[in-house]
Amino acid sequence: MQALLDAIAKRSFVVFGRAGMDLFAATPGVKSEDAGMFQADLGGSSANICAGLVKLGCRAALVTSVSDDAVGRFAVNRLRHYGVDTTYLQVVGGEYRLSLAVYESRIEGFQNVIYRNGAVDFQVTPQDVERVDYADFGALITAGTVFAADPAREATFHAFDLARRAGLPIIFDIDYRPYSWPSPEVAAQVLSRAGAESDMIVGNDEEFGFMAGGIDKGLAKARELAAQGKLVVYKMGHQGAITFADGQEIRTGIFPVTAIKPNGAGDSFMAGLLAGIADGRPLREAVLRGSACASIVVSRPGCAPAMPDTQGLNEFLAAHPGATDC
Repeated sequence: MQALLDAIAKRSFVVFGRAGMDLFAATPGVKSEDAGMFQADLGGSSANICAGLVKLGCRAALVTSVSDDAVGRFAVNRLRHYGVDTTYLQVVGGEYRLSLAVYESRIEGFQNVIYRNGAVDFQVTPQDVERVDYADFGALITAGTVFAADPAREATFHAFDLARRAGLPIIFDIDYRPYSWPSPEVAAQVLSRAGAESDMIVGNDEEFGFMAGGIDKGLAKARELAAQGKLVVYKMGHQGAITFADGQEIRTGIFPVTAIKPNGAGDSFMAGLLAGIADGRPLREAVLRGSACASIVVSRPGCAPAMPDTQGLNEFLAAHPGATDC
């Protein structure tokens, strides 16, 4: 466990997964079908995690493929705007396209329409991941969607091997998105393999339950993985989280806010958690900083633009001195 914490303390992460474009109704509360204007920004779980990490003072390099068109170039420009290292991005031509998410800043009746036909991020190859200088980073992060199709699946498991040889631990955000997978059975098998090969696993109760074959079995699955020496964070929405580390079960609450949308919270949680560990904070405090980041994001429009920097996070915590009991 200490080796994992020491690796995170290097504040330098190589991140696998997708970048995308988000389009969200410019006026909070308005449905997409009624919106007169939309705002565009960076999207995609892994890209969002990168943006959140950089805002919190870490280095993050994204390994993915983007489309050779205006939308792909938009995503690259926004990644660079947020300070994400784009050294290992590959541009892929043809009919492959960057993912697009169209959503709203509203809770009741929230709609998130995802376009993933011919998703370009699945075109990462084993040769692409071999170009990464793993020794230049402290840890590897991946989101689960990258495993939904080949060649990205094969390439990312190959990256796990390369990272291991370089001494990097693997941090796995389960990030189960059913629409990306050919079947639930394939997803459960592949995500379970990724979890088995990881040193740190973060997911919500539904995702752990999915891996275990039923939501009622999710907590037991988290405990089983933790018993193998992994750091496991089991998120339970408004009920907080349970962190399993070195035989301990650390229960933490949330910071209630007036939410205007549900999405982006998990990506911001991961960034805040890792930045907190990198700062040398106790694990409980690091988890709470991740929870605070999640609360901030759901209270603002967008995902990447809503993520706080260190000053913003500290100001939020000063104004919200205590989390709920868990």
